[in-house]
Amino acid sequence: MPRRARITIHPDFQIGEISPRLFSAFLEPIGTMVNGTMYNPKHPTADEQGFRTDFIQALAATGLPAVRLPGGNFVSAWQWKDSIGPKEQRKVHLDPAWFQYITNDVGHDEYLQWAEKVGTAPLYTINLGTGTMQDAMDLVEYTNHEGGTYWSDLRRKNGHEKPYGVDTWYLGNEMDGHWQLGSWEKDPFGYGVRCHELSKALKWIDPKIKTAVCGSSAPFMEHFPEWDEKVLDQCYDVVDYVSVHHYHSAPPGDMLALLGGSHYYEDYINTEVAMFDYVASKHRSPKKMMLSFDEFGGMIRPNSPLNPGWGRYNMARVHYRVDPERKYILHDPDNMPDRPFPGGDMEHMLSMASIQLALLRHADRVKIGCMTGGLFALCASNHDTVWRTASHYCFMALLELARGTSMQVKVDSETFDLPGYAIDDTSQYTGKDGIPYIDSASAWDAEKGVLTVFIINRNESENYPVTIDLRGFDGKLTRTAESSAASAPVTFTFEHTEISSEDLSIVTQPDHDTLFAPKAVTDAEFSDGSFHTHVKPLSWNVIKFTV
Repeated sequence: MPRRARITIHPDFQIGEISPRLFSAFLEPIGTMVNGTMYNPKHPTADEQGFRTDFIQALAATGLPAVRLPGGNFVSAWQWKDSIGPKEQRKVHLDPAWFQYITNDVGHDEYLQWAEKVGTAPLYTINLGTGTMQDAMDLVEYTNHEGGTYWSDLRRKNGHEKPYGVDTWYLGNEMDGHWQLGSWEKDPFGYGVRCHELSKALKWIDPKIKTAVCGSSAPFMEHFPEWDEKVLDQCYDVVDYVSVHHYHSAPPGDMLALLGGSHYYEDYINTEVAMFDYVASKHRSPKKMMLSFDEFGGMIRPNSPLNPGWGRYNMARVHYRVDPERKYILHDPDNMPDRPFPGGDMEHMLSMASIQLALLRHADRVKIGCMTGGLFALCASNHDTVWRTASHYCFMALLELARGTSMQVKVDSETFDLPGYAIDDTSQYTGKDGIPYIDSASAWDAEKGVLTVFIINRNESENYPVTIDLRGFDGKLTRTAESSAASAPVTFTFEHTEISSEDLSIVTQPDHDTLFAPKAVTDAEFSDGSFHTHVKPLSWNVIKFTV
């Protein structure tokens, strides 16, 4: 039996304000995500634009705050001007990033109008690979200017009278990657200067917008963080976010490596933030640069052969491959896979939730978090229908309860050591010692009087007793309030729900999507300022205290 784990939270120890966009999603036309799930004019629920309304309605019900679109690697060759106007006049292009035909049935206007129907804010990625500065300026003018110019009047002619009001613009995608068309890998200074000039120009067109410059595509890049620093040194004063991505991989069957991956995310964040503040000091600037973690994921991947002699973390060896047999694909919405990701529901949920908790623990500087696969996590889909997986319930808990202020959590539990390992030339991890089995983050919504504690038990076999020490909240969770008759004590309620399964391979089916609905833990209790409960092995737990 493990010793009792202890979590201590005190109202005086706050991390920072939680941005409403911290729990958002990422969309790119890979496979049938766009041409099949989002758009299928032959689907029984398709609207007049060909959008699947079953998918729209299910996403709208979640309150998804924002979605980054339309990509991704895709945008570095996308010509947005060929995607507007009457569909019969649009041009079909090759997408060299994913070896697919882009028909532009879903074009610039459709992406933004789909976001309007979902009720989510579009975060737009600009082509700074093959695209020009003028293309980007025309794009913002078309999208956000009221009218009276060629581009804004063309938007009105194309059926959208009012400006879209897109407020966040990404200045390219993964621009340090050699797999990116028009990569700036060899010229961080040039990319930084380009972003300085472009951000300045875009804000002259629309002074209300914010811009995000690309940082390193992954912490494995050999030039990280030097490339980032050289870029930011040129544009610090005119951009608002640095955009970073990371995909954590673990060997098959190694759940500790998968769930311990959140610590590598924190290393990445801490390094970037330290670099931000160094550049700020060079610029004598009081501005605090913020971070947009707008692509992230955690997955099981089998080990691949390493290639000694190509460099310690050789991204080019992994990504740049010419296959003479490879053909371009026209994705058919009638041939959608039942599930885009292998693995069971619990594996997916826990791996992504552990990363989301890491972002929450850095809410003072991470203001945007767009989960890759986040749309499927919130609303799973196949050719016919939509449903809820385990990830839906976990994501919804964060959307509904991770509000207000992120709180420091002091976790005292047994720990494990994570040996170093390598998946391939890209994903190589140094070992880590002393990782707590109990993973936790917390949010305090003072306005609503709600304190929420999120817990993941990384242990694969042990059922952990947990004590949450809330004695510092005595004046907030138990207090007096004036009533019409007399002063009466205000009490608080607590609720502990969990998602767990003894079989990690179980997959939710469309006709049984409440399989992983959270279940109440009924034997928890509160006494002497502390909450006492237990968490099952490899489980997701939400504990809510309400005044």
